[in-house]
Amino acid sequence: MILKSRFSRTAVPIALCSALAVGCSSDDDDNTAALVVLTGDADFSMQLLHAADMDGASGALDNVNQFSALVDQFRSEYQDNTLVLSSGDNYIPGPRYFAASADDMAATLGIPGNGRADIAFLNAMGFAASAVGNHELDQGTGEFAGLIAAETDDTGANYTGAAFPYLSSNLDFSTDENLAPLAATGGQAADTIGGQLAPSTVVQVNGEQIGIVGATTPTLASITSAGAITINPADTNNTAALAAAIQPAVDNLVASGINKIILLAHMQQIAIEKALAPLLTDVDVIVAGGSNSLLADSNDTLRAGDTAADTYPLQFNSASGEPVLLVNTDGDYKYLGRLLLDFDAEGRVLNGNLDADINGAWAATDEQVSALGATPNAQVQAISSAAQGVLLARDGNIIGKTAVYLDGRRSQVRTQETNMGNLTADANLWVAQQADATVSVSLKNGGGIRSDIGLVLQPPGTTDPSQVQFLPPQANASANKAEGDISQFDLETVLRFNNGLTLLTVTATELKDIMEHAIAASEAGATPGQFPQVAGLNFTYDSSLTAREGTDTNGDTTTAGERIRSMTIVDETGAVVDTLVTDGAIAGDGSRSIRIVILDFIAKCVGNETESCGDDYPLKGLAAADRVDITTDPGLTAFADAGSEQDALAEYLLANFATDGYAEAETPANQDTRIRDLAQ
Repeated sequence: MILKSRFSRTAVPIALCSALAVGCSSDDDDNTAALVVLTGDADFSMQLLHAADMDGASGALDNVNQFSALVDQFRSEYQDNTLVLSSGDNYIPGPRYFAASADDMAATLGIPGNGRADIAFLNAMGFAASAVGNHELDQGTGEFAGLIAAETDDTGANYTGAAFPYLSSNLDFSTDENLAPLAATGGQAADTIGGQLAPSTVVQVNGEQIGIVGATTPTLASITSAGAITINPADTNNTAALAAAIQPAVDNLVASGINKIILLAHMQQIAIEKALAPLLTDVDVIVAGGSNSLLADSNDTLRAGDTAADTYPLQFNSASGEPVLLVNTDGDYKYLGRLLLDFDAEGRVLNGNLDADINGAWAATDEQVSALGATPNAQVQAISSAAQGVLLARDGNIIGKTAVYLDGRRSQVRTQETNMGNLTADANLWVAQQADATVSVSLKNGGGIRSDIGLVLQPPGTTDPSQVQFLPPQANASANKAEGDISQFDLETVLRFNNGLTLLTVTATELKDIMEHAIAASEAGATPGQFPQVAGLNFTYDSSLTAREGTDTNGDTTTAGERIRSMTIVDETGAVVDTLVTDGAIAGDGSRSIRIVILDFIAKCVGNETESCGDDYPLKGLAAADRVDITTDPGLTAFADAGSEQDALAEYLLANFATDGYAEAETPANQDTRIRDLAQ
């Protein structure tokens, strides 16, 4: 019931296959004549399979076997005319990332190491290239280099590294000492520069040269650990300048005679990829990344609770008037994007030949795999089984309980107050006050919350998204985990970065500027990682008013923000302790001091002015920051470092919700109390 027609293109007799320079496919069960990819008006046809944002933890491991089955099945149908690509964020620091360093992984990885299972997945499925995403760099450029480069140890054990190149045309890797040895020139064959970094590469698809160009969000320095990579353009809000930084890599491929070019663009917001499409020339397809935007046809069967953000593919005209297609799917190996392309003799995409029965988002589910008669990739299965074994013990380490679904979905924690945001912000404040009783406010970025804790269930017999149920976490009998239990695995999944906690002193005026930045990027359809989750602080803002524009130095603004309308410090009962802002203006003495707890990722610039503040928060130039990194350890659990986010939440849950479950249910935005957008 969930299948599209596998064979909707013009059927031809098997005898014709040998006369055409494309692959044929057959299926005896369908009693259908063998098909060629080529249609009457096409000069060349190709199947593009694509993915992005495979940076979930448990979800990605649950889905990767089924995903691999779809890749192998669809590749078999179009044989040598298939190209498999990623637009970045192939992993993220978290449970499965660190599980790859366990000795148990040696049999499948050769030499275990953080994140190496994720690279091995892509190798096993035959990915030809990937864009550099921001999460590839979360552990720094040195660890990224160790992930993609091959290694042989003293015993002769071997880790193959990435069998494919990582691409970005607007990043200069030669300026970073860790990545400079891996930097390669553009335009080389992909199979000759595996494990290297380049602006572009070339892949042979059944004798045809396909150019692949990469591009990465210019905001890289503020959202990850970019080291000394040179990022272009310097202006993070100038899409025209970004297009100008990408275009030379495209032009170089065209100059070498290539007329079919795919851009792997990891821009974090699909609106940016949409804006790039009409600014570039000679790009035929843009594979977006970083936004988890699910594009799908109306006849695609989606997973329970999912809705398409837009149609598949989106169609644009380039700067020179040629067709440009834009595709994307949701992450965590939940969907495989499939795009069958016909090109004319000049290398232009024939939009009239797009087939919605083949193209679109294919859900990587047991039902889909079974209906297709597909089989998971054996190597992928071996890697995922080994990783699951490592993780099993962690899901059995029960930290606390919840009676409600804890909402950590990207669409929520980056746009409004959520119960997950409240819980982890409360935990940080609780630990901070044990280190310093004067701390009154907890602030963290929503982008640091990477998952929910709970079950999203579509009731049987309905596909209506409004009937989706949001339930507490399900049981895992094999790990002796009961329904509602919160495990070490859950916390490591949600707080994958496990940032440290830092105390700072700010003035009331400085805090208002900080909060103006926190909601400056909030607008319809946007999911900015800087959006705040707070404790000890209630505030209202108006997203229709003027947003702050400026640097990460406090008070250094080209446009002062006018969005914060009210702000109060409250105690644990919700009673107001101090009114900071009234009607958009500072109330009382703006120089009075407030002690806050914040993530060390955000505060990495405090005390080191050469660093960018995390998410560009304006923390440079504070009057009297008095930075203290927390090392307080309540001592109830020890799986994470004292003073880290994971330890704070684990300690808080064990102290308060070990027996009686957390019961603060998620509420609609108009019922939130800590954060309210008056424009909504």
